[in-house]
Amino acid sequence: MDRKTIASWCLFDFANSFYAVLPAVIWQTYYQQQVVVTGKGEGALWWGYAISASMLIVALTSPVMGAVADYAGLRKRLLVFYTVLCVFFVCLYTTVEPGMVVWGFVVTVVSYVGFEGGLVFYNAYLPEIAPREYQGRVSGWGFATGYVGSLCALLLSIPLAQRGMLNAAFIFIAAAFLFLSLPAFFNLPADGKAKLDVKSAAQAGLRESWNTFRDILRLRDTRRFLLAYFFYEDGVNTVINMSAGFAASDPLLNFQTHELLLLFAVVQVSALIGAFLWARPTDRLGPKRVVSLVLVQWSAVVIAAYFVQSKTQFFVVAVLAGTGMGAIQAASRAFMSTLIPKGREADFFGFYSLCGKSAAVMGPIIFGHVAVAAGGSQRVAIFSIMALYIIGGFLLRRVQAGGPTFLPTGESRP
Repeated sequence: MDRKTIASWCLFDFANSFYAVLPAVIWQTYYQQQVVVTGKGEGALWWGYAISASMLIVALTSPVMGAVADYAGLRKRLLVFYTVLCVFFVCLYTTVEPGMVVWGFVVTVVSYVGFEGGLVFYNAYLPEIAPREYQGRVSGWGFATGYVGSLCALLLSIPLAQRGMLNAAFIFIAAAFLFLSLPAFFNLPADGKAKLDVKSAAQAGLRESWNTFRDILRLRDTRRFLLAYFFYEDGVNTVINMSAGFAASDPLLNFQTHELLLLFAVVQVSALIGAFLWARPTDRLGPKRVVSLVLVQWSAVVIAAYFVQSKTQFFVVAVLAGTGMGAIQAASRAFMSTLIPKGREADFFGFYSLCGKSAAVMGPIIFGHVAVAAGGSQRVAIFSIMALYIIGGFLLRRVQAGGPTFLPTGESRP
């Protein structure tokens, strides 16, 4: 492995984690409570629509764009394009004022598409830069580095938030995301030689997407894993995307913006610990076993969130969620990397993104409607997410792959 390349790849996770602070905490709370100003639970519903629309766009375009990246040799250039798109629309957050619900919806959706769309090409580098026996660890290192980035972003944003300087926070985070992405732009492997021009690649991409879909249907374990991932990742994404609004709106919790930032910092530290602790076991125990264990942990998170009565208790739940978040994201990415035929990384990771993001279309909408039906209370909504973990875990049991990728010296793979 090339250490400079690995470090640059991990640093991009550090960079994009600066953006992740916005929808997770600052922007979500501002949009729900200040921009959407009518009705109980409507802020959560509009936010759910924004996240779902973003994920739907990414889900529909990722397989095609992944194939285009392979055919036209555009992986790195598309990574740069999506990153710059995200940065530009984050700057437009400064133009959204109370009552501008639709415009806030638009800038949220486009910035989120830039962020999530870029991850398709970023993830596709993993099998190229790390050998199979180290992919679990490298994946964990990437997520762990990202959690450090989120923690840094939080610590630097808290003073701005406490002073009500939200626009300054938006601009700072956008600039940091772009600047810290530069090592990845320069040091990740160069784009391969184009097999087709862009137009032909787009047409071929549609055909390749259909062929990839048919290939996945024929690959039993890949098909089964992606179906399980569809459900449990929906649950993870929904809790992550809606938790700040829950903590801020619940009358027993009533978190303020600076408290939410501190809460998110606790989540990032615990996620960092979780990613590191589970990195080596992911290789030695296998990603399937790690994901199964962590799904039990996520079920405990939503049960505890339903019954929590104080901010202190919610901080404890946040630690439990954070360690589970780091573990399940890293293990799932490593799991998928073991199921991809060599040379098909971008388009297969496109479908990996399709499953994760299309699932995220469903969860936030369900969450928002349940919250409205419950009169604005989000406790029942967050408790209902446990069903997604149960379904995902049951489906995961049917996957025969996902065993240890690292074998002790002297042992051979059957």
